[in-house]
Formats: sequence, C-alpha cells, structure tokens
Amino acid sequence: MRITLPYQWTPRPYQKPLWEYLSGGGKRAVAKWHRRAGKDEVFLHHTACAAHERIGNYWYMLPEYSQARKSMWDAIDGHSGKKRIDRAFPQEIRKRTLDQSMMIEFHCGSTFQLVGSDNFNSLVGSPPIGLVFSEYAISQPSSWGYLMPILEENGGWAGFNSTPRGKNHFKRLCEFAQNEPGWFFSSLNADESGIFSAEQLSSILRQLQAEHGDEYGMALFMQEYYVSFEAAMPGAIWGDCISKLEANGRVQTEATPVIVPHTDGYPVFTGSDLGFDDDTVFWFYQVIGDELNVIDYLEDNFKDVEFYALALKNKHDQLGYRYGTHWLPHDARPRTIAAGGKSILQQFIEFNKDHNDCLGRFAIAPRLDVQEGIQAARATLPKCRFDGDKCEIGIDHLKAYRREFDEENNVFSSTPKHDGASHAADGFRTVAVTWRRSKALTTEQPFMDKLMSQNVVGLHMGRIRDDHFKRMKAGRSDY
Repeated sequence: MRITLPYQWTPRPYQKPLWEYLSGGGKRAVAKWHRRAGKDEVFLHHTACAAHERIGNYWYMLPEYSQARKSMWDAIDGHSGKKRIDRAFPQEIRKRTLDQSMMIEFHCGSTFQLVGSDNFNSLVGSPPIGLVFSEYAISQPSSWGYLMPILEENGGWAGFNSTPRGKNHFKRLCEFAQNEPGWFFSSLNADESGIFSAEQLSSILRQLQAEHGDEYGMALFMQEYYVSFEAAMPGAIWGDCISKLEANGRVQTEATPVIVPHTDGYPVFTGSDLGFDDDTVFWFYQVIGDELNVIDYLEDNFKDVEFYALALKNKHDQLGYRYGTHWLPHDARPRTIAAGGKSILQQFIEFNKDHNDCLGRFAIAPRLDVQEGIQAARATLPKCRFDGDKCEIGIDHLKAYRREFDEENNVFSSTPKHDGASHAADGFRTVAVTWRRSKALTTEQPFMDKLMSQNVVGLHMGRIRDDHFKRMKAGRSDY
C-alpha cells in the first residue's frame, strides 16, 4: 500500500506559513496560537514527515508525563472520531506500537515518543533530532536549556506551541523568536483565524463567566482565545499584591521618574531557593527603615554552588554590594550538590573563607510550611519596592505563581502548582520569613568607612556607641 504524508490532511490557510517553514527545513518555530487553532495538528503531521526524511528519534513533549497519555496518546479527534496519534501516524507506516512507553517505531527506522518536561532527564537511549514542546508556557523551561545543546550539535529542529500563561518564559521566547534570524514566529488570536464566529465567541465568554465568575472568566477568555500575556493569571496567589505595587509606583524601571537604588551604607541581604535540575534563584534586598528595597534578582539552572558563589562575588566586586546575610532554604544544610558530599551550606561557607569573607555570612532560614510562607509573603509585599528592570523575570514569576484548578470540583486547590514560577516564589518566601531578622542585623556604614568617604553627617559618640551595642546584640542572637 502506498501512503502519502502528511496523511489525509491539508493545512488550513492560517496554518500554511508555519507548515511551509517547517517543511522547507526550518529549525526553530514558535506558535502562540489560540485554543483549538490546531497547533498540535501541524506539529504532529510535520513530525510524521520529518521522521521519514531523516532517520532518528523524535520526541513530543507535554508539560507533564502524566498528561501525555490523556491529551495525546488516548485522545480522540473530535472531527474524525479517530485517535489523534492515528491521524498523524497511520498503522501502515508503523513497525510496532509500544503502548506502555507511548512510543512508535516506524518501518523506516525512526521512532516517535511522547515524553514530559518533568521527566526529560530520566530518559535513556539516543537523544532526539526533532522535538516539539506542546503548551510550552506551562512546561519546565529548564528542559529546553538541557536539550538545546543536543539539537545544536546534531542539527535537529525544535517547535514550541502554546497559549500564554502570564509573562513567563514563553513570553520571553516569543520576544526572542520575533527578532532572531532563522526563527519562525506566529501569533494568532480567534479573530484572525476565523474558526469561531462572533456569536460563538460571545457565547464562550458568557459560559466562562457563568462558570468561573466575571473576572476569572474574562481572564481565561483573553488568555485562551486572544493569546494575551496581560490577562490576569487565573488562581494567582500574589497577583493582586503585585498589581497594587505596580499601581502605586513601587515597581520602578528606567521609564519611571525614580528607580529603586542600591543604597550605599546599607548591607545587601539575599533570600534564595536552591536547585540543580530545577532553577536556583536569589532575591537581593536592603532593609531601610521598615521597607524592603528589592534591588536585584538572579536565576539559573544546572549550575553548581561555585557558579552562584562567583555570581554573588561579582555583584560585590562590580556593583559594590556589601553583604549582610544570605538566607538559604532549610534544606541547604543536609542537601548536597556535588563537591564530594559537602552540604550546600558548607560549600558556600568554604568559598567565602577562600575569598576573604567578601560574601558576608550564610545562614539557614526558619522552616515554615508552604501556606505560612505564602501568608508571610502577602504581608511582606506591601512593604517592598522593586527594581523593575533587574527583577523583571522574578516579578513575572511572582505574578504567575498560582494554585491548581480542580476541574472536577470547580475550585482552586490550596496547593500551589509546581512549575517554572515556583522557584522564584519559594525564594521570595525565604525573604518574607527572614527580612525582620535582616532588619535587626542592618547597620549603617561603619564609622571608619564613612570617615574615609567623608560622609560623617549625623555621627557622634553616642550614635557610634549605640550602633556598636546593637551589632553586638544582633551577633549574639541565635539564627
């Protein structure tokens, strides 16, 4: 039997630019398309063709492995009544189908497999030469960072499709793809595709608002059908707090009259969340009076402790940060990242000793459960002013930090969703439970430093004595 690929399928008019880019040998494509626009349809049929043009392994990546079977492997196409997988990969081109591992082996020698961004680094065997991220906005962003060098080395291709989920890594990828030579980018809302009539869209909005309330329903509608990055994040935990800060001018950028400065004479503290495969983050802040100036943010992944220690040192050397205490999460004491079994805390302390204690001190933050930490952060955020430029990525994560929606019971669960926003949120919870201790440890610039810089305004012997005893008292406290 002769089979033609793509199998019994023709791209719709609005799908043709993406299809022609991919079939013409394009290597990187990003589709920010609305719900039901056929994002996966295009990429599945392209994968079937690509697998017969170049022999190799092809992965189709869902945000979570558990989603792959329900939304792809067993899913039925509403138009044809056939499985989605069968429409793109007819039985005639298959050598065998492995249901348990959701893998297809083709007669030509290529393979196709459904995987999850939450378990990509546990897969064994040959790496992919073709890769699709489905719903990339809610996938682990570190998965692309891990797999990108593989595709760069083997000349493979990658596609990303999604509707927005706030201003997160997918938004940054869209902005990058729009300006990077060789990349394809397409944004498509429901008006542009013409799939739904105006009457249908009005009905969809009414249904969403009736089911979820006016605010949440409108947010879902704008996000899913008008691909808006600005729509309120459904279930956002601190979204209202950040919105108030922005409305009150407490998230400041170069475009605003005043930015949040690094203030000389006050120590810089950090609150962090530490990972390896997952992101590691540091929030940098100063306590001035009863307010927190959040002046910087650091995020990376797949790096060892020395990398982050050097990053902290570079900010000390280049930006003049005089560190107070780096508050590490409670698991930094027992946990290890390489270094011969030494704990994360030990590694930071040893690096600091080797560099003349330029990083201040390191300490373990108090342990609170997640809900207590969330409430502590809600109480802390109104006291904050953010450098909106340096902290842009972290702020976007705080906006995107949200609760899971329980569709069966039609309510948000009390459990936050673990995704790319979680690490910045966990790091900020560390800030929230430690900043008052940081305040107790905050002292203005030492007398000799002020004298050397000729900044002696307000200094007198009584003030110097009071500062001395304050430091001594803080140093005796058990943190």
